[in-house]
Amino acid sequence: MMNEMPNRMKRGFCVLVLLIFLIPMSKAQHQEISEKSDIYKNNQLSLSDTTSLLSAFKRGHFNGHFRYFFMSTQNQKGLTDFYANAVGGSLKYETAIFQGFQFGVSGFYSFNIGSSDFTKADPATGLYNRYEVALFDIENPANKKDLDRLEEFYLKYLLKKSSITIGRQLLNTPFINLQDGRMRPTSTEGIWVEINEIKNLKIEGGWLYAISPRGTTKWSNTNQSIGVSSTGVNVDGSKSQYKNNLTGKGIFMLGLHSNLNQNIKLQFWDVFTENIFNTALFQADISIPLKDESTLFAAAQIVKQDAINYGGNTNPAKAYFEKNGESLTFGLRAGWKNNRWEASINYNRITAKGRYLMPREWGREPFFTFLARERNDGFGDVHALLGKLSFIIPEARIKTSLGVGHYQLPDVKNYRLNKYGLPSYSQVNFDIRYKFAKFFQGFETQLLVVGKIKNGETYNDKRFEFNKVNMVLYNFVLNYNF
Repeated sequence: MMNEMPNRMKRGFCVLVLLIFLIPMSKAQHQEISEKSDIYKNNQLSLSDTTSLLSAFKRGHFNGHFRYFFMSTQNQKGLTDFYANAVGGSLKYETAIFQGFQFGVSGFYSFNIGSSDFTKADPATGLYNRYEVALFDIENPANKKDLDRLEEFYLKYLLKKSSITIGRQLLNTPFINLQDGRMRPTSTEGIWVEINEIKNLKIEGGWLYAISPRGTTKWSNTNQSIGVSSTGVNVDGSKSQYKNNLTGKGIFMLGLHSNLNQNIKLQFWDVFTENIFNTALFQADISIPLKDESTLFAAAQIVKQDAINYGGNTNPAKAYFEKNGESLTFGLRAGWKNNRWEASINYNRITAKGRYLMPREWGREPFFTFLARERNDGFGDVHALLGKLSFIIPEARIKTSLGVGHYQLPDVKNYRLNKYGLPSYSQVNFDIRYKFAKFFQGFETQLLVVGKIKNGETYNDKRFEFNKVNMVLYNFVLNYNF
């Protein structure tokens, strides 16, 4: 397991492990415990012992997750339909805190128990499956058995309300996040710090040097992870060649969260992908409580991107970001909610300055107009409008939501602003979830139905439609957490 880690992680891990032993030794000056004490009575560790490393491991805890996932895509007549059945689970162990330190490890496995053949292309377009294959291994569509991954392997040090974590870990940030819409989420490797010592201010950030995207089983450095899912075309229409051709020292991130008061929250994020591009986000959220125990809410967001150097490679055909490239996007949200209902109207604009680019392998978008199963990554000159309505029945443990969005994109042949050849479209998502109780507590089901309708010109080329528009996607998920 240690052979899998880069040398820099090995060195950091060894230093932290060494500290575990040095700190108690320096404090206790080789404090000895008699073999006749209760701690070692009958060679069993007493539950009252909190002074040894062995105690921390014995007082640790396990948790797990099992999942069944059915997914099916119905394309228009004449194009291939797909389906998939996946089942799997994960198990995590985390020690108790010892001298401020905590160790955690988790892994997962999954099985293909009956699916379409993802190695066969659609005869009419020559294109392959897009959605279902990500339940398994997008890098090896024929792989049905060796679907496992060491997902977490970290050492954490906690000080008061703050912490520092080194190793493989799961992060949720606006740009790098779990995007847990398949069997397993995206996992990251690096050093992550959270500081919560300042009133009404949270500071977090760190350096990430490896990523294992969802729908994969392997780990790679951050540069190699870009392009694992898809690459699209360059601004001149030629096929992008940046996969495995980018250079950089990883991702440096900083996040600031400030609560000005109970009703106003601010956040700022900067994602510096060394030698490739920089992304900065600022967002303000406001809520206004009403007398009838309901709340009005609103938010505004702006995202600015800039290329760094040559965008990852001096050869433009192998660069991720165009040299001197930039993008600008802003969004607005307004809505109302109470303990059962929530309704909102959301707008997002990507200007014509350039393509908004964020590796799909790293996480879902933070835009207010995001709907599951589609992205606006790779596009410029976009107008997006989304209406959302959610209804909760607490006593029945049911959550429902309906999202209806319209996404006005550049023409599919406008390669400078349309990277993936996706026409303008409308999308409808219906989501219903139910939590079981009593004997079946821990189980939760989800049904997500997604419909996408073509609005833009496709020039009678089905490659612009297959798995993109004029399609319905069904998702049924059964989770069990313990």
